[in-house]
Amino acid sequence: MRRPHHLVRHQDPALLSFPTELAQAYVFDLDGTIYLGDQLLPGARRLVAELRRQGVPVRFLSNNPTRDPQQYLDKLRGLGVCVHPEEICSTVVTTTRWLREHHPGAKVFAIAEEPLKRALAQAGIVLTEDPEEIDIVVASYDRTFDYRKLQTAFDAIWFYQRAFLIQTNPDPYCPFPGGRGEPDCAAVTAAIEACTGHRCRVSLGKPSPLMVAEALRGLEVEVSQCVMVGDRLATDIQMALDAGMGSACVLTGEATASDIASLEPSRRPRWVLDRVDRLVPAGTWQRLGWSEDE
Repeated sequence: MRRPHHLVRHQDPALLSFPTELAQAYVFDLDGTIYLGDQLLPGARRLVAELRRQGVPVRFLSNNPTRDPQQYLDKLRGLGVCVHPEEICSTVVTTTRWLREHHPGAKVFAIAEEPLKRALAQAGIVLTEDPEEIDIVVASYDRTFDYRKLQTAFDAIWFYQRAFLIQTNPDPYCPFPGGRGEPDCAAVTAAIEACTGHRCRVSLGKPSPLMVAEALRGLEVEVSQCVMVGDRLATDIQMALDAGMGSACVLTGEATASDIASLEPSRRPRWVLDRVDRLVPAGTWQRLGWSEDE
């Protein structure tokens, strides 16, 4: 459950740990890390600005397929964060690229909202709702999911025995500010798996290594020299651990200090932050005259 960021300071300070030097590159989750809902989180703007000043590459990742990169670009810029189009990667990007590279001639049934369907169509991927033609069913975070879509997926996979299932991301729900949320892609995937008896073959969002590869595309930086920064242990931090990246969990979103304390040491993030600008070493805070008032 998400909590307002001002509650973070009441969590156990003994678990907090901060880096003493900058990494060679950073990959940031968005909601719960850089912003929460429509509110920029403390220190996020100045952190990104300072990393840019020092020439440190940054990338922004999201498992949410209901927004395309341009929408994220517009949101971040609207919040005052300096960001460039090539720095944003979402499951809209990874799903489209994977289909083009691995199944370029496939006919796809996308259980998805408009940003993903639009991206697939623009990439030349054939979309169809005819179960006799469908080669791949893409499950996604789709707030228009209904029985008709489930029936189409069932017919393509189970009855005609011609299609297989992939998913954009493995998240069971999408958290909202105030502790609420909505069923996410994993709920749609589970419904299709339950009625067809077929398992999802590929998941294209965090913690998949495909997401790491997409995030670091074009950067001449070793994965081990990058740090993944996020608020979700099962996706952000697990991806970092699997890939051999540095990991920093910020307590401004989903994860709590008690969640982290309950993990086996090998599954814990390298650093635990009460705010995202703790990535900047304390000495730099002092030199720049930063305080916690921002």
